[in-house]
Amino acid sequence: MSDDLLLERSGAVATLVLNRPGSHNAIRLGMYEELPRVLDGVAADPDVKVLVVRGAGTRAFASGADISEFQEVRGDAKSARSYNERVAATERALAGLAKPTIAMVHGYCIGGGCGLALACDLRFADERARLAITPAKLGLVYSLESTKRLVDLVGPSRAKWMLMSGSQLDAALALRVGLVDEVIAPEELERHTYEFAELLTTRAQYSVRAAKEIIGRIVAGQAEDDEATTALRNSSFDTDDYAEGVRAFLAKRPPSFA
Repeated sequence: MSDDLLLERSGAVATLVLNRPGSHNAIRLGMYEELPRVLDGVAADPDVKVLVVRGAGTRAFASGADISEFQEVRGDAKSARSYNERVAATERALAGLAKPTIAMVHGYCIGGGCGLALACDLRFADERARLAITPAKLGLVYSLESTKRLVDLVGPSRAKWMLMSGSQLDAALALRVGLVDEVIAPEELERHTYEFAELLTTRAQYSVRAAKEIIGRIVAGQAEDDEATTALRNSSFDTDDYAEGVRAFLAKRPPSFA
């Protein structure tokens, strides 16, 4: 793994760090190329139950794609298409990770940085956070897939406001429109995020991952159970998690899931 990305683990919680604090964690093409492989490793590690994504330092989650390399990596239509495919693959890999993901947003979360945060399941921000998606400032067009993630959270009207203007939302407005899930004092953000991540590790992992799968299907337009969702529900009764949950309830003690 390059120095621009760090993967750390504490117990069952892994942390993916965008590690370019000198450039407000601007995302290089090489990082987009590397991230899907890193996420494959997180998916394959049976000891990891939750992934936190953050930027190095406290000034920025990520200030966006590294525009200083655009002439080199997006200088013509062919290279731009290749670049866009790598960005889409990274966001798809993050959104598709079966394990829950939390974006911990310190400070600026702009453009491609906001795209990564939107691909996470939850977004916790500090009170100084500023979020924006800025294609209209660069003459770019975001993919339908990325735009849908924004629309799913904030609705079509607010998504138009964001994409057409490129304006930044402060943390309070981002919370009000649903772009972030919680806003916390800067000095408390890290503690709060990891306490919540640890809480998720104590829950029945079959239930956690099934909930993520089913909600994803609902967002994609599924309105009724099919064989896959019915199997998810029915199979839960055969899991060790279910057996432990029932035992704990009857014994009036907290469950201890594997």
